Amino acid sequence: MESVVFHNEENGYTVMRMRVAGRDDGPVTVVGNLPAITAGERVRAKGVWIDDRQYGQQFRAEKLEAEAPVSLKGIERFLGSGLIEGIGKEYAHRIVEKFGAGVFDVIDQASQRLEEIDGIGPKRRRQIKESWKRQRAVRGIMVFLHSQGISAARALRIYKTYGEEAVDVLRSNPYRLAEEIPGIGFKTADEIASRMGQAPDAPARLEAGVGYVLKQAAGSAGHCALPWDELSRQATEILGVDAPQIERVMARLVAAEVLIEDAIAGEKLVYLPEYHAAEHHIAERVRNLVSRPADFPPIDATRAIEWSERESKLQLGAEQRRAVMAALGSRFLIITGGPGVGKTTILRTVLAILERKGVAPVLCAPTGRAARRLAESTGMEAGTIHRLLEYQSDGRFGRGRAKPLDGDLFVVDEASMIDVVLMRQFLDAVPDAGHVLLVGDVDQLPSVGPGRVLGDLIDSGVVPTMRLTEIFRQAAASRIVTEAHRINQGQMPDLAAGGADTDFFFIERTDPEALAATLVEVVARRLPARYGCDPTRDIQVLSPMNRHSLGTRQLNARLQAALNPAEGWKFEVERFGVVFRAGDKVIQMRNNYEKDVFNGDIGIIREITTDPARIEVVFDGDRTVDYEPGELDELQLAYAITIHKSQGSEFPIVVIPVSTQHYVMLQRNLLYTGITRGKRRVVLIGDPKALAIAVGNRESMKRWTGLRERLVAR
Repeated sequence: MESVVFHNEENGYTVMRMRVAGRDDGPVTVVGNLPAITAGERVRAKGVWIDDRQYGQQFRAEKLEAEAPVSLKGIERFLGSGLIEGIGKEYAHRIVEKFGAGVFDVIDQASQRLEEIDGIGPKRRRQIKESWKRQRAVRGIMVFLHSQGISAARALRIYKTYGEEAVDVLRSNPYRLAEEIPGIGFKTADEIASRMGQAPDAPARLEAGVGYVLKQAAGSAGHCALPWDELSRQATEILGVDAPQIERVMARLVAAEVLIEDAIAGEKLVYLPEYHAAEHHIAERVRNLVSRPADFPPIDATRAIEWSERESKLQLGAEQRRAVMAALGSRFLIITGGPGVGKTTILRTVLAILERKGVAPVLCAPTGRAARRLAESTGMEAGTIHRLLEYQSDGRFGRGRAKPLDGDLFVVDEASMIDVVLMRQFLDAVPDAGHVLLVGDVDQLPSVGPGRVLGDLIDSGVVPTMRLTEIFRQAAASRIVTEAHRINQGQMPDLAAGGADTDFFFIERTDPEALAATLVEVVARRLPARYGCDPTRDIQVLSPMNRHSLGTRQLNARLQAALNPAEGWKFEVERFGVVFRAGDKVIQMRNNYEKDVFNGDIGIIREITTDPARIEVVFDGDRTVDYEPGELDELQLAYAITIHKSQGSEFPIVVIPVSTQHYVMLQRNLLYTGITRGKRRVVLIGDPKALAIAVGNRESMKRWTGLRERLVAR
């Protein structure tokens, strides 16, 4: 191997220049994944030759294996690469000149002979030997991990976590990987364990499998716990062993307090300790706050509201006035309601009155987009809850009971998005003298994470709640608002009304292929032609799910082909099964505090460069973020995103496919959430039958939680 052009240590992605054995036509470019590579090593590559539009002929390797160099030139390049401490290019030349191809045996077995080289004394010789041993250990571990079918990226994560103990960890309990290494789940650990001869009924496997079922229930369905029998059934199905074995494991885990068993409303539930503790802490903290009156400076609420109305030149409705009075007199209050009921006006009024009295407000929201909207609507600074709580890259928070937040009133917008873990941390960080105001629409989708915190707080009856229902005259002129409220009440929208001149309309297509083709036509041509909008920046397709022909993956491929097709002059990079091009619309899939970009942020790829390899994305607010090719698992195309991912955001125009293909996801709150994301226009394309199923379906919203019962318990 001649030289390393690019190597990403995080995932092993490598571009190198190599000479092919038996060919004399110069070095070629090879692209693939290696955990570590050094100039001079021999590399075995298995893959295919491709003609890249930008770089010409390349060898794309499916498998790469590095071996120690054998030629004197290769050995010298290897030793002089900087890999071995104490050896630079000059010493590499001297050592190879002295010992030839036997140099590795000399370092291994007779390192004292290195002192025969002028300039190498006992200290440098020991440095060389120790560094060589360390590098050999690393290589040996990486080779073992690769032999177990572990990718370069995962192998590097494993080595960085466990160091020289990595092989011992894998042999003793490979399921530790799922617990301790991000990006490695139970299924991956189970595959590794199987290759290593782990028995299907091994205690470590069964214990890990039961935990996996609970984590999946929390992550994919939002459950804080599962009923005992349901946990047993799912674990039995996944692990392929009989129920009595699983239940003995469950009982053992409960006895050891690895899992928590609790009776909620007559049902025996099994919790992961984190979620059980979160529910208890939330209930305790909320009861403490609501038990005490507000201690704002003295306020004549009636006169204060009249002052605010004069200042803002806005007349409050009766519901709004009652909500403002409640906020001025409560230590903990929830304000909830759908679109057009004036939540923002109430919030601005409360903040104006309290600021005039010297109260220090702190505003936050669950996502970056929601926080920016809150700042724009109030004219005050707002940030994400995570940033407010000083979230650290290791998963810990800088703010909590030991170091509470500074401020008097803590306002959380889009509160329906908060899960039990984040709510616990937030309430722990609120000072004892603080006040809390939660604002949100409880009828939208609950949080992506476990729990239905806002719904449980309201349903408990313990927390003072103002539910707004009056739609204001200006908002009532919008069919987006009126149809969203009809759907929320279980009524079908009026599909015959309106047309292209209204802000809400329906296009009937029952065949999935015809629906997809119409959707692309509407996004790429009809809407831009009719309204002069930018199809990439102004239109957002929201799909109920990722899979199937009308899911986000397939729709993104179609929309990318229509809106940003491949061109000879456009740079592109393919990673994780997705092609990214300059000009593509993308969404960040997880919080990255080092880059200051967050889950749900949407941007446009401005530039893709090759030397060095870099992808530049411009997010809202002209924030520019650079990614290396190996970091592209953080991004997905965003011409179409799921309705879940759209929570907390608004878009000028929203287009939603509605099909029986998405049967399991046809839920009233999902449709309602999608429609309320549109600011100026909402287009539904699909089957009236599927629409009717969604409007009529409230049953699938059940989540297993115990927060409501804990709040009402005395």
